[in-house]
Amino acid sequence: MPNIPPPFTAPYAPDDAEIAARLLPASHLSPPQEARIHRTATRLIEAIRKRDDRLGGVEDMLREFALSTKEGLALMVLAEALLRVPDARTADQFIEDKLGEGDFIHHETKSTAFLVNASAWALGLSARVIQPGETPDGTIGRLVKRLGAPAVRTATRQAMRLMGNHFVLGETIEQALERGKPRSGQKTRYSFDMLGEGARTAADARRYFDAYASAIETIGKAAGNHALPDRPGISVKLSALHPRFEAISRARVMVELVPQLLDLAQRAKAHDLNFTVDAEEADRLELSLDVIAATLADPSLKGWDGFGLAIQAYQKRASAVIDYVDALARAHDRKLMVRLVKGAYWDTEIKRAQERGLDGYPVFTRKAMTDLNYVACASKLLALRPRIFPQFATHNALTVATVLEMAEGSSGFEFQRLHGMGEALYEQLAKDHADIAYRTYAPVGSHRDLLAYLVRRLLENGANSSFVAQAADYRVPVPALLQRPADAIVRPQAAAHPRIPLPCDLFAPERRNSRGVEFGARTALDQLLTDVKAETGDLKPIADATPDQAHAAVAAARAGFAGWSRTPAGIRAAALEQAAHLLESRSAHFIALLQREGGKTLDDALSELREAADFCRYYAAQGRKLFGSETAMPGPTGESNALTMRGRGVFVAISPWNFPLAIFLGQVTAALMAGNSVVAKPAEQTPRIAREAVALLHEAGIPKSALYLVTGDGRIGAALTAHPDIAGVVFTGSTEVARSINRALAAKDGPIVPLIAETGGINAMIADATALPEQVADDVVTSAFRSAGQRCSALRLLFVQEDVADRMIEMVAGAARELKIGDPSDVATHVGPVIDVEAKQRLDAHIARMKTEARLHFAGPAPEGCFVAPHIFELTEAGQLTEEVFGPILHVVRYRPENLERVLRAIERTGYGLTLGVHSRIDDSIEAIIDRVQVGNIYVNRNMIGAVVGVQPFGGNGLSGTGPKAGGPHYLARFATEQTVTINTAAAGGNAALLAGEE
Repeated sequence: MPNIPPPFTAPYAPDDAEIAARLLPASHLSPPQEARIHRTATRLIEAIRKRDDRLGGVEDMLREFALSTKEGLALMVLAEALLRVPDARTADQFIEDKLGEGDFIHHETKSTAFLVNASAWALGLSARVIQPGETPDGTIGRLVKRLGAPAVRTATRQAMRLMGNHFVLGETIEQALERGKPRSGQKTRYSFDMLGEGARTAADARRYFDAYASAIETIGKAAGNHALPDRPGISVKLSALHPRFEAISRARVMVELVPQLLDLAQRAKAHDLNFTVDAEEADRLELSLDVIAATLADPSLKGWDGFGLAIQAYQKRASAVIDYVDALARAHDRKLMVRLVKGAYWDTEIKRAQERGLDGYPVFTRKAMTDLNYVACASKLLALRPRIFPQFATHNALTVATVLEMAEGSSGFEFQRLHGMGEALYEQLAKDHADIAYRTYAPVGSHRDLLAYLVRRLLENGANSSFVAQAADYRVPVPALLQRPADAIVRPQAAAHPRIPLPCDLFAPERRNSRGVEFGARTALDQLLTDVKAETGDLKPIADATPDQAHAAVAAARAGFAGWSRTPAGIRAAALEQAAHLLESRSAHFIALLQREGGKTLDDALSELREAADFCRYYAAQGRKLFGSETAMPGPTGESNALTMRGRGVFVAISPWNFPLAIFLGQVTAALMAGNSVVAKPAEQTPRIAREAVALLHEAGIPKSALYLVTGDGRIGAALTAHPDIAGVVFTGSTEVARSINRALAAKDGPIVPLIAETGGINAMIADATALPEQVADDVVTSAFRSAGQRCSALRLLFVQEDVADRMIEMVAGAARELKIGDPSDVATHVGPVIDVEAKQRLDAHIARMKTEARLHFAGPAPEGCFVAPHIFELTEAGQLTEEVFGPILHVVRYRPENLERVLRAIERTGYGLTLGVHSRIDDSIEAIIDRVQVGNIYVNRNMIGAVVGVQPFGGNGLSGTGPKAGGPHYLARFATEQTVTINTAAAGGNAALLAGEE
């Protein structure tokens, strides 16, 4: 048996300074070597700037429409979405919206390239014809609408197709092979990439597998007689071959995906092709390596040198991955190919790490560190020849020159470039070094699907700091492009970007971000699972309080109020911060409680724990501002005026079962920080979690005289709210119960008692034809079905533009089908049980009714017990849904774009206003919706590429301490309806703004 290396593990987010301290001393070459690098890179840069390409490439587009301009950003959005918009009305509105963001009319074309000129001409013509107001929503004239809009639509679509035709090698593999035939004297290798996005459904995964398999056969038949490495290849994306390619589904992935990858690899071996597994996001790295290792272990691949994988140099673990791949090659006595790239998901990686509260970032936050690490990894790969065949993917002249110098010859490696990019650089390289091989990485597929891929490449290469963008800017002197990465870093302490705080410092200096666990890091996940499993204590029953005991608790809290309200705000805040610390230090204990009593899956339980800690820190930070000192106010001479805030008295906090820790602590800590004493009444289904939370607060420094726990059903809650000595009620739950409490408080004599209530509702989402179906599916599945649909803010009603409804509903249903329903203590479970038998009965009754009144699109299987599977029903109209359905049931309504106003009225008529989601690329529509609806939280996804990350739609994300909260800081806010708007634009030029983008 070969000596197989253990599974790959390495620190997920090591310290930048430690890495820099290791890389900097080894980065300097001898003066003669540096001089040769300088000469080679200068020659390549001059070739890039002198080239007069009649067609044009990415460099020409970036030179003409830089991402720092409104025109550049508008062009990207049009390229990403326009060709997938099927209806004329939405296309016209979309075009006007984007052309209106830039000055295309007065844009003076600088380039002589046909691609750039044609695109600029089409966009300029469109902007001239469509002036504001001339779309179907305008008032200009029917003649302009009739004659102008179709011409504009045609011209703009043609500009997008022109771009697609240049940057996508072919819409089919046959077209790509024909177009990629080498011209006379040309030495060109190709690696074909068949798609742009990952699978969300089993049908998607099967279609992608079939596309790969067919492409391998077609490429193999046309491959000729050359030997590896001088043969074509294909790149495969593991996330395209499995709809749940994620760490928590590892067992399923290994059983289902490994045979598929092996099948494709065997086909590639039969034709002796280069077969490369593409890179994924950092949280999928370890899973990817598991799949690759299991595939390589199959003896059927022995004797084939074409298997390879991509490694991203912007990942801090890149060097460790190279070591692991080398160990695999040694163990199996194989030669492997390794494509070294700089990285493709920088914005996503940064935001994910922040949202997940990690200790650090898995990628470098300075581009110079990525470049430095790339050279170090290149050196390591070159030293591993011939067992490893390095493939250096870069468009950076300095990087190319450095690799050439380190290679000390032309054999045993190749360069790679993206089709449509780097042409001038590599043409010059071929002239100067005829024996140097390079391969073109060529996307293949429909322009509609793959232009999103193009936009990603533009973003990666168009950041202000990227070589491609700077090389395209003649104002940047050549010496600036030749600055060595080590000279940009200088010292280890400067390795991290000063404008990008660590995830833990995201909200600094006010408060610390709650700490999370990266499930994609095997060591961290295994430790968490071990710790949670060790929490085996019994869930001892808790006796319900009597009405007399409830009244006694109010009396005791009233007695304790005076002392607590006079406690300095700093001491109160310190107690809440200590509570947050204790929560995180005992995370396994509370996660186990949440799973066993609340039916939470592991990720939901962790998110709730983090949200609870966020509440504690958020209210501590706010309390220090509001209660720390008096505020001086203006007044007449000789008179002092001061504003202070103080507690009201005894607050009754009534919390729900669906967030028994986070909402419970959110209510209690807000009231305590304000100087009130509290009587807390948790939901009858989850009293033990509340008991543990109260004990923790007492331990953290909250006096027992200021906080009391009373358990019981709704009758106990009614007894508490009816007590004459309470000063306020904070409640989260059903609208019906909130109204009952409101009436009871209003009927009381004495001071008017405030009620702070958060209730559920028929939360809606609107998705138009410009939205990316994969992003819609991700958000809908997360919001409607995760937590078994038992969130106050879960998605209940989805409005989909009818032109794209079939595709989007099919994808959502397919994605829902891949969710695992079952035991919440199983790490692979996505949907756990509903809270109790009564809840299941209500949901089952609604499902039965919907089956007779609506069209059923999907009904998943559910195990025995309190489980309700995800369901999707299509309604004729929104009015069929008359009340909130608190479970994993989604209702869909189709709408025509001209009837958007009806959709908004339907949302208003539900009588609820908690949460709204919007998926659109049309800013005018987004702004109109935000302005029109009275909804407390609006989540907008106009993100152009990549996975949706960060603040997930409809709560449960661990960042909820960032927005306005019940009992918030501003008195004036009590006279207004608070609204929080989150707009996801992570990929809309974020790299350029941060000066830290990767290429």
